[in-house]
This record gives sequence, structure tokens and C-alpha cells, in this order.
Amino acid sequence: MPPLPLRLSALFLALGLSACDDAPKFTQAEPGEARSGGSATVRKSDQNAFSMPSANLPPSRRVDFSVGNSFFRSPWVIAPSTTTARDGLGPLFNTNACQGCHIKDGRGHPPTPNDANAVSMLVRLSIPDAPAYAKVIEQLGVVPEPVYGGQFQDMAVPGVAPEGKVRVDYTAVPVRFKDGTEVELRKPSLNITRLGYGPMHPDTRFSARIAPPMIGLGLLEAIPDEAILANAEAQAKANNGISGRPNQVWDDARQKTVLGRFGWKAGQPNLNQQNVHAFSGDMGLTTSLRPFDDCTDAQTACKQAPSGNGPNGEPEVSDNILRLVLFYSRNLAVPARRDVNAPEVLAGKNLFYQAGCQSCHTPKYTTAANAAEPELANQVIRPYSDLLLHDMGDGLADNRTEFQASGREWRTPPLWGIGLTQAVSGHTQFLHDGRARNLLEAVLWHGGEATAAQQQVLSFNAEQRTALLAFLNSL
Repeated sequence: MPPLPLRLSALFLALGLSACDDAPKFTQAEPGEARSGGSATVRKSDQNAFSMPSANLPPSRRVDFSVGNSFFRSPWVIAPSTTTARDGLGPLFNTNACQGCHIKDGRGHPPTPNDANAVSMLVRLSIPDAPAYAKVIEQLGVVPEPVYGGQFQDMAVPGVAPEGKVRVDYTAVPVRFKDGTEVELRKPSLNITRLGYGPMHPDTRFSARIAPPMIGLGLLEAIPDEAILANAEAQAKANNGISGRPNQVWDDARQKTVLGRFGWKAGQPNLNQQNVHAFSGDMGLTTSLRPFDDCTDAQTACKQAPSGNGPNGEPEVSDNILRLVLFYSRNLAVPARRDVNAPEVLAGKNLFYQAGCQSCHTPKYTTAANAAEPELANQVIRPYSDLLLHDMGDGLADNRTEFQASGREWRTPPLWGIGLTQAVSGHTQFLHDGRARNLLEAVLWHGGEATAAQQQVLSFNAEQRTALLAFLNSL
């Protein structure tokens, strides 16, 4: 067998990759490329690939990881209960455990026609911004729907009406490649039925969101703000149609506006606040940072339902439980890449760069020396995201603003681990609402700033498409 560079040269010629392209040419894996999470990377590729602790986490600190895992996995119960450490579920909620949405710490999915509840997909609600709501917008990023709030909850405790039911229907959208191959995308249509508290505001905006994977969140949190802002500055200087913007969001603990980086629109500044809002919105659980039930004034039964708060007003999720869940979510490790030196994977990587995908899916960072956890500090990581907001066009628009994000903008999602979605989650449904049934469909939905990349991919022949997918599936 000829050496790798010669095999790659032959493959590049077969795939139509010319030597005059501006994109870099990769003939072998970069040093350390397989270790997407640096020293924290784990070598696991089965159904438990997203549930492992950071590889460099010492045994003395794995106890907290295991305890945090138990609170992440185990269901919460309705108050009052003898299970006082886990009572207080609801009154309105979407699921009774974190794992209910992030199954095996992986990716959620939209409901099927036979599902009684949406479970691992939720629906955000808001109404148009107005000057009278300036303070609300500053702190929440949106104006919640007056009766149903900022998140639609399709489950409730006994004696309280759920807010309603969620159904998703689809229409076909055909797309044709340059070589004549046609694929059929599916465009979702959200249907909210059986409203429990009367009609919604006539101008309500809806945004369906599936639960994202949990891996590498602590590493993303450890990326310096300066590195994210540098991405935005570099894209602006390049003046090539890619113009990512940082979201600026409210920090509940610090009581000020800071850089956003978590959530589909980068609407949360850090992992602790992300967890606090998930406890509140997804499960109806109080914390010291968010000490009230997620009930609106119109939902009187919700407000009158029994609480799991302690006798002295202690929140349902204690500060210690919140700390343990935070530690767990920070230290869910990124799996190692597979086949990084395979000729087809390297050819696909070159096509990824040729299409310009790396302009938004920034491959590499070094985490800060003062990361929240020492194991996550000074790590060379490869998440493939700039963590910035990008205009993705009308096709993906939800027409719902969130802090600085417009109704057409989404945060670039990290790609690490994406090739293990089937193994972990049992499906391959991608994008914010799970409309894409595979990675190729996800790419083809790209519009707006990503139109040039999408058009480049549409020009790829069958062999090139296979190589591109081989690279993506190696991540």
C-alpha cells in the first residue's frame, strides 16, 4: 500500500480538490487532534460515551461527580413527600429529571405523533418587545407571554392543569444537488393544543428547542471571553459575509449584563445559571438564585399548590445539590475522535474547510488558566464553534428575539461528539428543533451567512458528500 500522502493525493484528485484552493490542505491529523477535550478527553464510543467524567479528574473528586450524577438522573417527586431531598416537582413542568430531556447526557428529539408529551423538546414563548417592559427585557431577554410565561409546560401535578399539548407536523422541502441528486428536507410546523388557561396573546412568538448534548460544557465555560470576542472581531475584519456577534445577557448572581455562551441563542452566561433556569422552567423547582415557582398570576392553582421548600424557606434544590449538579455538568467529558488519519476523513476535513464551515465552527481554543475546575484549565480543545450568533436565514428563523439575538440568529453549536449521536441518543435528529434527520440535512438547512457554504456543499458530488460526512462523523 502506498504511503498516506500518496493515497491522499490520489483521493484529492478523485474528489476534485485542486491545489489552488485557498483552504489549507490536511494530509495527516494535527498533533493532539483526536483529543477534542484535551487531557479531559475520554476514549469511549458506545451508548455511555457522553456520561463519563473528565479523564484527568482524580479519584478523590469523582465522588462529587457520582453524587451529582445521581441528582441529575433520579426523578424529583411531588411535595409533600418523605423524600424531602427530591420533593417539590412542579406544579407545572416538562420532565421530572434532568435525564428526561438529556437522555444518557445526549441530544433530545422532537415528539413523535404517538408521544403523550414533548419531554426532550420544549417550547419558548414571548411577545414583542415594548418600552414598558425594558427592565424585564434587560433581565430575561424577552417579554414572557402574559398567561403562560416564557416556557410552555405540558405536564402538571394533580390538581393543576397542564398548559396544553405540543405536536409537530412536517411538510416536505425538496433540495437538489448539482449532480442531480435530490433530497427531501422536512419543515416543521408547531401546533399547540388543549390550552389549559385560555387563549394566548395574539402576537405570541414560539421557538421549539431540543435538549443539547451535555458533553464539554465545563470546557466551553473555560474559554476566555477574549477568545470569543476575538472571533467576532476577526470575522468583521475578514468582510466575507460571515459576521458573528456575541450575545450580551443578564447574570442573575452578579446583577449585570455579561457575555452569553450557553443555550441555542447563547442566552445564558454560565453553567450554574443554565442549570438554575432548567430546574425552574423544566421541573418547577426553586433554588436560592431563582426562589419562586414558575407560575404566572393567571395560574392560581399553580400558585396555591404545595411547595417543597423547607420550613425556613429553604429552596427545593439546596445549594449543595446545585453545587453537585454543577460539578457533574462541568465534568462530563468529550469523547475522543475516531479515524482522524483515515484518508476519507482527511479528505472530508479539506472539503469542510473548502466550503468555509470553519469560519463559524472555529476548531480550536486553549482554555483559561483560571478555569472553574483545575482539570479544565490550560487545555487545548476542539469544539468546532465560535459561540457567536449568526444569521441563519429565513429557513431556520424562529422570529423570536432573545437579548441581542434576532429572530434569525442562532449560536454556532459545537460539533464535538456529533458523530456519536446515534450510539448515545438512538437517533440522528439535529438543529435547534430536531428537524434535520441526519447531518447532511442539517448542513442543507444552513442559510443566511452560511449560504455560500451550503451552496458549496450542493456542488459536491456523491463521493465528496460521503467524505464530508466521514469527517463530521469522526468528530
